[in-house]
Amino acid sequence: MKVVNLKDVQKSEQNVDGGNWVSRRLIVKDDNMGYSVHDTVIKAGTETHIWYQNHLESVYCIEGEGEVVTLKDNKVWPIKKDTLYALNENDEHYLRAKTDMRMVCVFNPPIKGTEVHDENGVYPVAED
Repeated sequence: MKVVNLKDVQKSEQNVDGGNWVSRRLIVKDDNMGYSVHDTVIKAGTETHIWYQNHLESVYCIEGEGEVVTLKDNKVWPIKKDTLYALNENDEHYLRAKTDMRMVCVFNPPIKGTEVHDENGVYPVAED
Protein backbone atom coordinates (compact mmCIF):
# COMPACT_ATOMS: atom_id res chain seq x y z
CA MET A 1 0.00 0.00 0.00
CA LYS A 2 1.19 3.48 -0.84
CA VAL A 3 -0.40 6.72 0.30
CA VAL A 4 0.76 10.00 -1.26
CA ASN A 5 -0.09 13.48 0.02
CA LEU A 6 0.04 16.37 -2.46
CA LYS A 7 1.69 18.65 0.12
CA ASP A 8 4.58 16.19 0.47
CA VAL A 9 5.07 15.99 -3.31
CA GLN A 10 5.06 19.80 -3.55
CA LYS A 11 8.19 19.83 -1.32
CA SER A 12 10.04 17.27 -3.47
CA GLU A 13 11.83 17.04 -6.83
CA GLN A 14 8.59 15.58 -8.21
CA ASN A 15 7.09 19.11 -8.10
CA VAL A 16 8.15 20.27 -11.56
CA ASP A 17 7.66 23.79 -12.93
CA GLY A 18 7.56 23.75 -16.73
CA GLY A 19 6.93 27.47 -17.13
CA ASN A 20 3.37 27.28 -18.45
CA TRP A 21 2.51 24.54 -15.96
CA VAL A 22 3.39 23.01 -12.61
CA SER A 23 3.11 19.24 -12.37
CA ARG A 24 3.10 17.34 -9.10
CA ARG A 25 4.01 13.73 -9.92
CA LEU A 26 2.14 11.57 -7.39
CA ILE A 27 2.92 8.11 -8.79
CA VAL A 28 6.07 7.61 -10.90
CA LYS A 29 8.05 4.85 -12.57
CA ASP A 30 9.83 3.78 -9.36
CA ASP A 31 6.44 3.05 -7.76
CA ASN A 32 6.15 0.07 -10.17
CA MET A 33 2.48 0.62 -11.04
CA GLY A 34 2.97 0.59 -14.82
CA TYR A 35 1.71 4.18 -15.16
CA SER A 36 2.31 7.58 -13.58
CA VAL A 37 -0.26 9.97 -12.08
CA HIS A 38 0.19 13.74 -11.99
CA ASP A 39 -1.75 16.65 -10.48
CA THR A 40 -0.97 19.47 -12.92
CA VAL A 41 -1.93 23.13 -13.03
CA ILE A 42 -1.86 24.79 -16.45
CA LYS A 43 -1.42 28.54 -16.06
CA ALA A 44 -4.11 30.89 -17.42
CA GLY A 45 -3.35 32.57 -20.74
CA THR A 46 -0.67 30.07 -21.80
CA GLU A 47 -0.28 27.90 -24.88
CA THR A 48 1.91 24.81 -24.63
CA HIS A 49 3.08 22.68 -27.55
CA ILE A 50 3.01 19.00 -26.54
CA TRP A 51 3.76 15.84 -28.49
CA TYR A 52 4.08 12.73 -26.36
CA GLN A 53 5.69 10.51 -28.99
CA ASN A 54 6.71 7.99 -26.32
CA HIS A 55 3.65 8.04 -24.06
CA LEU A 56 -0.12 7.74 -24.05
CA GLU A 57 -1.86 10.20 -21.76
CA SER A 58 -5.34 10.63 -20.32
CA VAL A 59 -6.16 14.02 -18.82
CA TYR A 60 -9.12 14.75 -16.54
CA CYS A 61 -9.90 18.43 -15.97
CA ILE A 62 -11.08 19.06 -12.41
CA GLU A 63 -10.91 22.89 -12.51
CA GLY A 64 -10.79 25.61 -15.14
CA GLU A 65 -11.33 26.00 -18.84
CA GLY A 66 -9.28 25.86 -22.02
CA GLU A 67 -8.87 23.91 -25.22
CA VAL A 68 -6.76 21.35 -27.02
CA VAL A 69 -5.91 21.84 -30.70
CA THR A 70 -4.76 18.68 -32.51
CA LEU A 71 -2.20 19.57 -35.15
CA LYS A 72 -2.97 16.74 -37.59
CA ASP A 73 -6.44 18.18 -38.32
CA ASN A 74 -6.38 21.59 -36.57
CA LYS A 75 -9.47 20.52 -34.63
CA VAL A 76 -10.29 22.50 -31.48
CA TRP A 77 -11.49 20.48 -28.48
CA PRO A 78 -13.04 22.60 -25.69
CA ILE A 79 -11.93 21.42 -22.25
CA LYS A 80 -13.61 22.37 -18.98
CA LYS A 81 -14.27 20.95 -15.54
CA ASP A 82 -15.41 17.30 -15.58
CA THR A 83 -14.01 16.67 -19.09
CA LEU A 84 -11.46 13.96 -19.90
CA TYR A 85 -9.39 13.82 -23.06
CA ALA A 86 -7.14 10.94 -24.10
CA LEU A 87 -4.15 11.33 -26.39
CA ASN A 88 -4.56 7.76 -27.62
CA GLU A 89 -2.66 8.30 -30.88
CA ASN A 90 0.35 10.21 -29.48
CA ASP A 91 -1.43 13.30 -30.77
CA GLU A 92 0.72 16.38 -31.32
CA HIS A 93 -1.27 19.28 -29.91
CA TYR A 94 -1.43 22.69 -28.31
CA LEU A 95 -2.96 23.04 -24.87
CA ARG A 96 -4.39 26.51 -24.30
CA ALA A 97 -5.60 27.62 -20.88
CA LYS A 98 -8.25 30.35 -20.70
CA THR A 99 -8.18 30.14 -16.89
CA ASP A 100 -5.94 28.20 -14.56
CA MET A 101 -6.73 24.55 -15.27
CA ARG A 102 -6.15 21.78 -12.76
CA MET A 103 -5.70 18.41 -14.41
CA VAL A 104 -5.22 14.83 -13.26
CA CYS A 105 -2.94 13.17 -15.82
CA VAL A 106 -2.14 9.47 -16.27
CA PHE A 107 0.86 8.42 -18.39
CA ASN A 108 1.69 5.04 -19.90
CA PRO A 109 4.52 4.17 -19.76
CA PRO A 110 5.21 5.98 -16.48
CA ILE A 111 7.66 8.83 -16.24
CA LYS A 112 10.48 9.09 -13.68
CA GLY A 113 9.01 12.23 -12.17
CA THR A 114 11.39 15.09 -13.00
CA GLU A 115 10.95 15.38 -16.79
CA VAL A 116 10.08 18.52 -18.70
CA HIS A 117 9.15 18.76 -22.39
CA ASP A 118 12.03 18.91 -24.86
CA GLU A 119 12.08 21.38 -27.77
CA ASN A 120 9.51 19.18 -29.61
CA GLY A 121 7.10 18.90 -26.67
CA VAL A 122 8.25 15.34 -25.91
CA TYR A 123 9.08 13.54 -22.65
CA PRO A 124 11.91 11.01 -22.97
CA VAL A 125 11.24 7.35 -22.19
CA ALA A 126 12.37 6.49 -18.66
CA GLU A 127 15.14 3.92 -18.98
CA ASP A 128 15.59 1.12 -16.47
